[in-house]
Amino acid sequence: MILRMDRLQTELPMPKSPSPNDAAALQELLGGKYGEMSTLMNYTFQSFNMRGRIQIRPFYDLIANIATEEYGHIELVSYAINMLLTGTAKRDPDPVTAPLEGAKDARNSYHYLASGQAALPMDSMGNWWNGSYVTCTGNLKTDLLFNFNLECQARANKIRAYETVKDPCARAMVGYLLVRGGVHIVAYAKALEKLTGVDVGKLLPIPDVSNKKFPEARVHEEKGLHRKLYQFSPTDYATANKIWNGPHPEDGQEVTFEHLPKDFGAPVPDLAAEPQLNAPLDPDTIADVMKKMK
Repeated sequence: MILRMDRLQTELPMPKSPSPNDAAALQELLGGKYGEMSTLMNYTFQSFNMRGRIQIRPFYDLIANIATEEYGHIELVSYAINMLLTGTAKRDPDPVTAPLEGAKDARNSYHYLASGQAALPMDSMGNWWNGSYVTCTGNLKTDLLFNFNLECQARANKIRAYETVKDPCARAMVGYLLVRGGVHIVAYAKALEKLTGVDVGKLLPIPDVSNKKFPEARVHEEKGLHRKLYQFSPTDYATANKIWNGPHPEDGQEVTFEHLPKDFGAPVPDLAAEPQLNAPLDPDTIADVMKKMK
């Protein structure tokens, strides 16, 4: 089971202005083949389906912890998309005024015609995420190799997304994910090293671009966030430290396995309703409902 907190994993500044096309670009990091939905579902199914897990418990615990973190990454990308979409259209409950007219030139019309100006389980071109992106072979070595490749491909897409958008909200989100995704790359590299003896860390970074080139990533690395793997449970999944130990392959400093700190994350933005979409409801109805609930 996943313990959920009403927090984002990192703070997202409000966008300087609405940017529906930035939001469309970020959809790739959410529902693309190498997006956060794919990492979540790959690691979740691998952990659910792992047989003989008692004998290989550290590998199971590693994958389970990373899977849980990916849930929060989906949330983070979704909020960045929603924040960038906010204000794109006029807030007018009268449909005759064509309040969505300002969105007709946005690259992803699904954000307006098929949802309430919100993140969707799709990629940057509007292709829906699908389960064929999940690999769960039942062979630990094969799955770890796939996970390592998945995270490296995801990192490449994050870098391209960063190079596509300029809004501080979008870049803050991507910068954080570059660091945390980097932890997962190193984690799977260490798991493969424990399993095979091959020094996978010599391949890193993939792509050959340091996180230090990105100011929004560098600020987290300076706090050591690239060396921390989190235990997403008060008591369970604790043996991942048998894999996550030793030096970080890029800076040589010791990695650590930790519980989430008490001040982890940032408040979740409360985004204004969009009345032209009747979302969530008109003010009078909301007031009446809340009065009845008292």
